[in-house]
Amino acid sequence: MTGAGPDGRSRKAAAFTAVALFAAVGAVLALTTPWNPLEGDVPGGSVPVDPARDFSASEIARSRAFDAALAPRAYTSLFTGLAVVLVLGLTPLGARLISWSTARVRRRPLRVAVAAVVLTTVVHLAGLPFAVWGEVILRRYGLSTQSWPAWIVDDLKSLAITWVIWSVALLLLYWVLRRFPRYWWTGAAAGGFLLVVTISFLYPVAFEPVFNKFHSLPRGELRTSLLAMAERDGVPVKDVLVADASRRTTALNAYVSGFGSTRRIVVYDTLLKSTPRARIETIVAHELGHAKNGDVLSGTLIGALGVSGAVCLFYLMLGSPRLLRRAGVPAEPGEKAPNAADPRSVALLVAMVAVAMQIGGPVQNLISRRIEARADAHALNLARDPATFVSMQHELSVRNISDLDPDIVERVLWMSHPSAPERIALAREWARLHGVPEPPPLRP
Repeated sequence: MTGAGPDGRSRKAAAFTAVALFAAVGAVLALTTPWNPLEGDVPGGSVPVDPARDFSASEIARSRAFDAALAPRAYTSLFTGLAVVLVLGLTPLGARLISWSTARVRRRPLRVAVAAVVLTTVVHLAGLPFAVWGEVILRRYGLSTQSWPAWIVDDLKSLAITWVIWSVALLLLYWVLRRFPRYWWTGAAAGGFLLVVTISFLYPVAFEPVFNKFHSLPRGELRTSLLAMAERDGVPVKDVLVADASRRTTALNAYVSGFGSTRRIVVYDTLLKSTPRARIETIVAHELGHAKNGDVLSGTLIGALGVSGAVCLFYLMLGSPRLLRRAGVPAEPGEKAPNAADPRSVALLVAMVAVAMQIGGPVQNLISRRIEARADAHALNLARDPATFVSMQHELSVRNISDLDPDIVERVLWMSHPSAPERIALAREWARLHGVPEPPPLRP
């Protein structure tokens, strides 16, 4: 059974399934993405997006300087990371590294786990200088409050989580691959779907506490107001949690994660220390928009479908003897062609995953920006206070030193949220549409 590879019928079935899954994802995204979050025509035309209306010259200059400092690090990190995984996956180097690191490991499942740990560690170490570079920049601009020992501990925690996720995923995949060599893509696609859903469900309770401590927002006017707002919005919220983000950063943030019984709204303690109550309520109203629209659940299900489709494509690629030979995977004794179930093919698989994530990233960012805009519109509909929304966006952007005027490449590669001037313009458009006084420029 181990030498049997994909036949024509199984390859056609996998290709058809991949096309169907990606077509389904595309159709769902096209039909459900809020391309026009305000859902109406704005009297007098759209409000122009102009940072100078609300940000001072010094704030704009600081944003540009911060972006200019981060950009070289971001691009070199991206290209270096891709180069490393492609060299490991598309040359015999990765297979040789796995052979060397597993030379004394006899059990095949353990060899797969060791391969996962070794490869992810190498990729992590390749990116470590760029992570340090980024941390130095954050310290220079006053955004990081961590000591270097604490930063190293967090980095090791992140690496350990990577080990666990990759090891579990690859152990399950390679078991299925060896057990069902011709049709392993069926079980792997279903398993990938379930794994994505499980991680999304467990992440708030299993992984987030590794990096932050959480406690319930204390009783008081703010807690009462936030829970009352959630009830008025028809969003079940069991609790509002506070994260001890100040031990790591001075940035302001809030987010919603998980779904079902693990869904929670989290606010940074930095937000509570310096931000007026009305602005906090507006930020939480935005997060309630994510919860009400089921953004985490729908994003998880769409991502899971995408992973299943990618698994079908991986099946077609791992079924190519030529590609396996290029990756340095040898044929097993008595076999003519390399076997994809050989642990030495892990490097090739890691490279394929990295490329797939890079290809999918711009699409995810495009959809995410529209979803975030819808959550902004929800916050405006719920709080009906565009002036506070504008002042809140200004404060968040200045404190976090957000990019006020991203170029097209940055927008495509990294921007999951609209820029602050875009969000402020949306608030003014909302005010025009609903007959509410339009917030005046913060910098006349």
